[in-house]
Amino acid sequence: MEINEIQKLLPHRYPFLLVDRILEVEPGKRAVGLKNVTINEPFFQGHFPGQPVMPGVLILEALAQVAAVAIFSLPQYAGKIGFYAGIDGVRFRQPVTPGDQLRLEAAITRIKGPVAKCQARAYVEDKLVTEGELMFAMEK
Repeated sequence: MEINEIQKLLPHRYPFLLVDRILEVEPGKRAVGLKNVTINEPFFQGHFPGQPVMPGVLILEALAQVAAVAIFSLPQYAGKIGFYAGIDGVRFRQPVTPGDQLRLEAAITRIKGPVAKCQARAYVEDKLVTEGELMFAMEK
């Protein structure tokens, strides 16, 4: 899925659209996406000068956006907006820096009405950098 297709599913736009490509999607089940991390990202100006590190909360947001692609690919959730309802068991295992490519994997573990949960993992190359369980509430 290219960026124009992603933008049809997600309401996010620059500078907050944090997914560059979707490699795989099984509606309602899982999605895999990519985020190319470049020094041109606006957050690197202040996080941290001389030692740029991608903020962990933005890695979680990128994971949430990939999960949202899997959820919003279902007809009953098309056009909705997802809001964080919970984050559990998150671990940041190594820093993400300019030049890295994040592989973002989200497996939907539960959808019940307007609430969904997923198990999310982010990798740089084959190294797990972030993981945790994300919960969303979908609204119009």
